[in-house]
Amino acid sequence: MTWFESLILGIVQGLTEFLPISSSAHLRLTAVAAGWPDPGAAFTAVVQIGTEVAVLIYFRKDITRILSAWSRSLVDKAARRDFDAKMGWLVIVGTIPIAVLGLTLKDYIAGPFRDLRLIAFSLIALGIVLGVADRLAANAARRAETGGRHRATRHGKELEDLTVRDGILYGFCQALALIPGMSRSGSTITGGLFLGYNRAAAARYSFLLAIPAVLASGVYELTEIGEDGSHVSWLPTLFATLVSGLVGYAVIAWFMKFISTRSFLPFVGYRVALGIVLLVLIQVGVIDPLAGSQAGH
Repeated sequence: MTWFESLILGIVQGLTEFLPISSSAHLRLTAVAAGWPDPGAAFTAVVQIGTEVAVLIYFRKDITRILSAWSRSLVDKAARRDFDAKMGWLVIVGTIPIAVLGLTLKDYIAGPFRDLRLIAFSLIALGIVLGVADRLAANAARRAETGGRHRATRHGKELEDLTVRDGILYGFCQALALIPGMSRSGSTITGGLFLGYNRAAAARYSFLLAIPAVLASGVYELTEIGEDGSHVSWLPTLFATLVSGLVGYAVIAWFMKFISTRSFLPFVGYRVALGIVLLVLIQVGVIDPLAGSQAGH
């Protein structure tokens, strides 16, 4: 991997990690479009550490408060009633599905799941489901505006309304991101909208829930970087990770402001259009569905 490749892939990772359009799919597609080898699942996992550091910095006050309250709850039963302590436990519970499935499906994640046909179908499928969820959330919000405070609470849940059941369901939604094209933020935000949470709350918990999963995955894959036969080496990977973190921080700030007043429909249209174009290009033979991968070679 050249320095230029790592720069472009770092920028792509930072731009797409927090948007519901799948960063892993865009890393794969960027390499295909440029004629580069597939950066691989290990590179993708490690470079995501950069964007996760951006989350740690952006939500540092929330995270410090949650860690402090959760630590107290380990020895103080009364502290377990604190919402921040509860949030710490819910993040742990919500991380279990992706941890178990990630280890179980490791070989598929690095191989068959990177088939461009699967990525295209994933882009389209989740795009449609996200569109439905966003429309339901928008309709519920409009009804809440005319239905009084009680309806607003029922149909626009905040993080304070999060339950263990919802945390686990969020976790299974996050596990869908093991398939490139599904999107970690896209799948968890979609799940949150179906569960009745407002856009900001769904996105906020999505970002917090991703922290342990992404960091653990990145650390787990560190040993894969620079292995014999791999075109990915350490210094370019570290450079891409740094770039992704810097770009990612700016994207978080923009995205949180965007969803406070706008819907997810632009991302829905983009996902579906990209998936369709990709399928057409594969069908007419312009792109090999295994392009750049080890199987493709």
